[in-house]
Amino acid sequence: MRYIIIGAGAVGGSVGARLAEAGHDVVLVARGAQLTALREHGLRFHGPEGERTHRLPVVDGPDTLGELRPDDVLMLTVKTQDSEGALDTWGPAPVAGGGTAADHLPVVCLQNGVESPRIALRRFRRVYGVCVWLPCTYVEPGVVSAAGTPLTGILHLGRHPHGTDDTVRRIAADLESARFEAPVVPDVARWQYAKLLANLANAVEAVSGPLAGEEAQLLLERVRAEGESVLRAAGIPNASTTEQKEARGDKIRLVPLDGAVRGGGSSWQSLTRGTGTIEADYLNGEIVLLGRLHGVPTPLNELLQQLATTFARERRPAGSLPVAELVRRAEEAEQAVRAPGADRTAEDQPRS
Repeated sequence: MRYIIIGAGAVGGSVGARLAEAGHDVVLVARGAQLTALREHGLRFHGPEGERTHRLPVVDGPDTLGELRPDDVLMLTVKTQDSEGALDTWGPAPVAGGGTAADHLPVVCLQNGVESPRIALRRFRRVYGVCVWLPCTYVEPGVVSAAGTPLTGILHLGRHPHGTDDTVRRIAADLESARFEAPVVPDVARWQYAKLLANLANAVEAVSGPLAGEEAQLLLERVRAEGESVLRAAGIPNASTTEQKEARGDKIRLVPLDGAVRGGGSSWQSLTRGTGTIEADYLNGEIVLLGRLHGVPTPLNELLQQLATTFARERRPAGSLPVAELVRRAEEAEQAVRAPGADRTAEDQPRS
């Protein structure tokens, strides 16, 4: 199997590097400064064992790569807001022997949130979801780091919307040969929704910095409680915190990496790179959507969604909103919902 990594950022670069180190055939797909850096200098991958440079094939799309092979696996690792564009580009690509990628090739969504597999299923016949637990960083073109040891990450995999098959078991075996644990599960969405609840904190970290101190922790508890309330109302099952802890155990220990600093998670990294976009619409925004569908107020997640997208659009520095100010705005948002006769719509929530 050849792995086409569509989005050679933190997750894509880490998975691609580890697969290549294990002897698997890997092609990286990138754009902009990352494309230039990878072509000119290779992928500089920082791990607990030191820095390695991987000279892998790098393309900007299927036209550059040429005809796809029947044994290719498309691994979608762009942020969810970029999924439609990537899938529309790769879906019509021809496959040797006839047909297109959308007809014949598996697409594996290694992304936060739950929306990308649904987007992919509109275009591709064979879609696989992944619950990604992979501490990794990409803030400098051409450089990716992953500080986990002895495992680099844990990736629960399954067919979307449910089930398993021989293809996902083969992919899991290749990942497990490359320093990942890759449990194959028939209910991968249950794990993805559990990870979604954890990822609601991404926006807090992105706009207000490291999640330290009692104020930040109390806010995070209320944000997560909103998400849990929404999932209950929607009847959506998710793996419990206890189940997640048991699955992870002490399999991944983070170690300091020489020359690499992990300043924050994926949303923090987007603001740090000044990309102009952020995935909050598919994290906090997923809870907001479900809340509106099922009549559950979500003032905190609405606020965080609005703040994060504003920070990204206006290219504000990551972590530049003081935690105390964020807490004040959160309290105002909650009070507005509790007020008698309040219209619980996004238009009434505080904006940045």
